[in-house]
Amino acid sequence: MANTDQRSANFPATFIREKGGSLVCTLCAHACRLQGEGERGRCGVRVRQGERLESLVYGRVVAGNVDPIEKKPLFHFLPGSLSYSIATPGCNFTCRHCQNAAISQIGPGTDPSLAGVYRSPAEVVAAARAAGCRSISYTYVEPTVFFEFAYDCALAATAAGLRNVFVSNGFMSRLVIDRLAPLLAAINIDLKSFQDRFYRQLCGGRLAPVLAAIRRFHELGVWVEVTTLIIPGYNDSEEELTAIADFLVEIDRGLVWHVSGYYPAHQLNAPPTGRAILARAREIGLERGLLFVYTGNRPGLIGEDTICPECRRLVVRRQGFQVLANHLRQGHCPDCGARLAGIWE
Repeated sequence: MANTDQRSANFPATFIREKGGSLVCTLCAHACRLQGEGERGRCGVRVRQGERLESLVYGRVVAGNVDPIEKKPLFHFLPGSLSYSIATPGCNFTCRHCQNAAISQIGPGTDPSLAGVYRSPAEVVAAARAAGCRSISYTYVEPTVFFEFAYDCALAATAAGLRNVFVSNGFMSRLVIDRLAPLLAAINIDLKSFQDRFYRQLCGGRLAPVLAAIRRFHELGVWVEVTTLIIPGYNDSEEELTAIADFLVEIDRGLVWHVSGYYPAHQLNAPPTGRAILARAREIGLERGLLFVYTGNRPGLIGEDTICPECRRLVVRRQGFQVLANHLRQGHCPDCGARLAGIWE
């Protein structure tokens, strides 16, 4: 049953009532319309109970880990720091290549309210502080589906002097974006493809809401980094990579773009991404005008370090998720004094 006694009182109603009696969820771009008692949304973790929609997963933590912030990945946000990373079950996408399908996909007959271990927002914040983390990341699954819990944790984290990070597919409503932004320091949004067909066939979503979310978070002053997992034969053409780079440049040349290598997972058996494809994707981003393009999932490949865009000085050296050296001085290049976009201190 839903955790109605623990439901957030801080966030406004996450549904609207229609004249015909349906309840429409307002958390994500699916806008699920639920008519019958006990009916769930596409995420599998929001249920109609009487005249309300309730979360089945408030506080049901199925993953709680201490991660380097670079793993999110965020490269221009408190480099070298630790982030306490949590998830509940559920997701509003059904990606065929999901790497966390065991917790993101809710099977028929599964009761997510019994999953994991209950943790209050205060307990999550205490665990983050005890581990020496500077932020809490809502990640592993799409955090929009456990929004009430994430929101309450974010309020508690802010009060305790911790930053909040979302790792998201970006398929969220304007309501969520605008209410979340004041509490959010940074977000990494997956831009999985620049084809609506890709989103519909491989993810069970749509492209347009994701593009709108990237724009909106940037407008609201949240630090935004974007990740594209490059899957051979699906989203690795020069035309598509160029279109993604052009979209990001149009918003801000300083937007960080991570091009990441794919490994076979879940229901998709495409070949792993070759290093040459990742290297070319990075070149395309830089050629189209982006200042910061990083390669991921292939340690040792050129493209992990941060280079000053003004004087070309190496200012942050990385290997995988580890920062080997950080020469920035309060976000400024030590040689030419240029300020690099990001949250460095």
